[in-house]
Amino acid sequence: MLSDIQLQLLQWAGKGYCCSQILVGMALEYSGIENPQLIRAAEGLCSGMSSCNGTCGLLTGGSLMLGLYAGHDAETEEKDEHLSLLLESFTDWFTQKATAQYGGITCGQILGETCGAPVPDTSKCGSLLAETFTYIESLLAEYEYEISAVKE
Repeated sequence: MLSDIQLQLLQWAGKGYCCSQILVGMALEYSGIENPQLIRAAEGLCSGMSSCNGTCGLLTGGSLMLGLYAGHDAETEEKDEHLSLLLESFTDWFTQKATAQYGGITCGQILGETCGAPVPDTSKCGSLLAETFTYIESLLAEYEYEISAVKE
């Protein structure tokens, strides 16, 4: 049986969003924020930044997602010292996970010949997508960020 997170991820994928867009979109959705421009911008990270040899959109999109919580506006906010720790923990976790399971962190290594499809191949990366979202959610909680509280 699919978890609630897996069902949400499948709904986003079913609408045609890629992995990086799904992570950012779900973070915004959990916070009750609509920002179609940011979701559109996250498409630039899809399919290894349109090169199957590029870094998986889960890693780049997940990093963008973390920035939604711990990033700062240089004109109005102090830098959050947690962002670099969050990014380091996430990158280490994702690199270990993807390398052990797929042999690396590029979109091509993870998806193989289905890399470059307009939507994620959930039969290949759906569980990694769900695990990535869940890991980021737990990492944010560890640093006392609420998944429902993206900075505005």
